[in-house]
Amino acid sequence: MTQHITLREVGLRDGLQIVKTIVPTQAKMEWIREEYSAGVKEIEVCSFVPAKLIPQFADSTEIVADSLRIRGLTVSALIPNMKGAQRGVELGVHKLNYVMSVSEGHNLANVRRTVAESLEDFSNIVAMLREVPAGSRPKLSGGLSTSFGCTIEGRVSEDRVVELAERLVESGADEIVIADTVGYGGPHAVRRVFERVLARVGSVPVFAHFHDTRGLGLANAVGALDAGVRYFDATLAGLGGCPHAPGATGNVVIEDLAFLCETMGYATGIDIGKLVAVRHILARELPNEKLSGAIAVAGLPREFPKAAASA
Repeated sequence: MTQHITLREVGLRDGLQIVKTIVPTQAKMEWIREEYSAGVKEIEVCSFVPAKLIPQFADSTEIVADSLRIRGLTVSALIPNMKGAQRGVELGVHKLNYVMSVSEGHNLANVRRTVAESLEDFSNIVAMLREVPAGSRPKLSGGLSTSFGCTIEGRVSEDRVVELAERLVESGADEIVIADTVGYGGPHAVRRVFERVLARVGSVPVFAHFHDTRGLGLANAVGALDAGVRYFDATLAGLGGCPHAPGATGNVVIEDLAFLCETMGYATGIDIGKLVAVRHILARELPNEKLSGAIAVAGLPREFPKAAASA
């Protein structure tokens, strides 16, 4: 039986968080609906950070409300703290993506607390969510940034990555995200780390989140696939980057990643041609941003079958 790969679009959060141009709310809604129509069934639609810090997310309430009207779409949002988690619960998102870093330096720069403080905050969020009625309770994802290296501290311990993943699961995480935030990872290290994490977290889903900073994004995805990963973050046209990681621009291109997975015999449920067509929104709204991707330039091979994207 063909194995399924879940590709989550994170461009509306990770892609837009460093873009200066404010994308209109209606254009964001159009992007979400067109990607869903192409077969992308989970989208991180925003970040619950103060608008004074990132004005791009000032319309988060409207974006979440409209996204929740799309039947069958899993609506997720990034949260930096308890306040963000409470807002996510109030708005009714399906999944909260909590972010912390393996690197102390990056965690202090990004969320202004130590790793130990982030772990405590995560445990408090779990406790808060357990008070929410089961039918309204969102899933909680624990994300580990800088899992393969840090521009502030350099080398990151693989043992520490595994330890923190296990601690998040023990605290109550419904899933884990292992992220190469600054593009330091290579396929061998990726396979090794994910094999170790998967062996320690049991049946909890583990997402891979790669940046293509040094051209190894897709190669790292193969390493993760070989390790047994079946869940990936990616962005339309490779938008993305980290405010605290100079040069770490560009997430893995979701169109190219879908193509890679399909050529390896995995099913994504995505109509890649329709997905590529969604790029017209970015070209229109972000004319000064670089749009990456090989499939958008070369097209699909003539005999390549279209995936059966469900509406």
